[in-house]
Amino acid sequence: MRGIKVSPGIAIGQAYLLQKELKIEKTTAKDPKNELARLDKAISESEVQLKRVRERVAKETGEGAATIFDAHIMMLNDPEFIPEIQSHIKDEGVTAEYAVQETVNKYQGIFSDMQNEYLKERADDVKDVGNRVVSNLRGQIHDLSELPSGTILIASELSPSDTAQMDKSRIEAFLTDQGGKTSHTAIIARTLEIPAIVGMGNVTSQIKDGDMVIVDANQGEAFVNPDNDLLNDYMKKREDYNNFRRRLKSLNTLPAVTSDGRKVELESNIGKPKDVDAALANGAEGVGLYRTEFLYMDRNNLPTEEVQFEAYKKAVTSMGSRRVTIRTLDIGGDKEIAYLGLDKELNPFLGWRAIRFCLDNPDIFKTQLRAILRASAYGKVSIMYPMISDVNEVRRANKYLDEAKNELMQQGIPYDLDIEVGIMVEIPSAALTADILAKEVDFFSIGTNDLAQYTLAVDRGNQRVKSYYNYFQPGVLRLIKNCIKEAHKNGIYTAMCGEMAGDPEATKILLGLGLDVFSMSASSIPLVKDVIRNTTIEEAKKAAEKALAYK
Repeated sequence: MRGIKVSPGIAIGQAYLLQKELKIEKTTAKDPKNELARLDKAISESEVQLKRVRERVAKETGEGAATIFDAHIMMLNDPEFIPEIQSHIKDEGVTAEYAVQETVNKYQGIFSDMQNEYLKERADDVKDVGNRVVSNLRGQIHDLSELPSGTILIASELSPSDTAQMDKSRIEAFLTDQGGKTSHTAIIARTLEIPAIVGMGNVTSQIKDGDMVIVDANQGEAFVNPDNDLLNDYMKKREDYNNFRRRLKSLNTLPAVTSDGRKVELESNIGKPKDVDAALANGAEGVGLYRTEFLYMDRNNLPTEEVQFEAYKKAVTSMGSRRVTIRTLDIGGDKEIAYLGLDKELNPFLGWRAIRFCLDNPDIFKTQLRAILRASAYGKVSIMYPMISDVNEVRRANKYLDEAKNELMQQGIPYDLDIEVGIMVEIPSAALTADILAKEVDFFSIGTNDLAQYTLAVDRGNQRVKSYYNYFQPGVLRLIKNCIKEAHKNGIYTAMCGEMAGDPEATKILLGLGLDVFSMSASSIPLVKDVIRNTTIEEAKKAAEKALAYK
């Protein structure tokens, strides 16, 4: 089976199929009293599991991300939800599994029909709790942290709450029906350094629990129940690949310098403070993108200034003297936050998102800016605004930044007076007016995921048009070239934090275009560094010229 290779590596293990849907036939129970006892036991097990998951997520990610599990625990003690399941068993004589499914379906329907977007999203919470109880009734594993070692996880898709529970030491690889190269699932796979293939179409219908699976995420291929010859072949390939990765790890302490002496910076993209560990382990020279939206997701309310400050401070202090570039809230598009109650939009990627949302919600925006500024007193911090389309947005954002600075100064709270401010270039209008924007900021960071999407008119999450998504297209490359050229003319640097920066096939081209800073998933750093250290600038320029002139 084939799909989109999003996180490299070779893995061999047993399949675990993550079932997300309740599909239970109506069955009469032999002993309703026994079913009630089974239900009580499954609910108790579910509560213990949820408390354990909540504790681990709070420790690793912070209290904000853990609050979603509080809602799940409350549901297991709800005075209407649980008694209704029990009533189905007593009155209809059905199995506990079927009673859970019927009750979940009812409450899902109630929430789904509500006008309030936040309450609508609670339908997913009901489903998740129901799935957990049914899993325990069936003696199945629901927590991804409790999977046996050597697991190949098979799923239709993986949510942020799924990945929050993953234990990297247990999951060898994962395969999904949905997703693309720039999807959140793909980004998380690279962050966790787990081999992954996404967009496989129907992998969940072709692989069963317990099947032996080979995942070749270097080629985007998976094999089910291989014969001995193929299995032995891949055991050797896995050993060779792991030796190759170990060789690359030996480059961690070496600089990213071309063979003829040009130095560039390799930085890491992170979503949570704990991601700094992987960044440093892979030789990152800084954080080129701190995705702060993860602080706002998977919780039931806005994170306070203090919650944000502690998270930013932890990342900044962990990086020591290295730069940490913090992107302001980038929601919308494929990143929804239920409790904000945002209206559904026909074209969310072209809608009220990122800097547009922040400029229209100055209280939310300034709370974040204050937290970032406070963290800047503990290390080298840069602020980055996402989805800038023209210079007036930069000026409006800076106005709120100045207000935040003045408030802190009046309160006697320290911050870096010389903090750098930059923008993400991910809209063609910004790339085409780079000469104007460069006079207002300290740096550019090119977000190729959206820049390619907007330039090529391709929804990168749409499986039907995914073949049209290509950041090597000359139109995209010319926009990148213009950004770098105008930045250098105005004495500022250009970084790239889109997935193209971590693609070793793009490294020579980007070097040839003059990119100063490459920021990527931590696991991509050694391979990109290897390419850089074995390339001359002359070779890189020729590669860039060839790509720009491609016909």
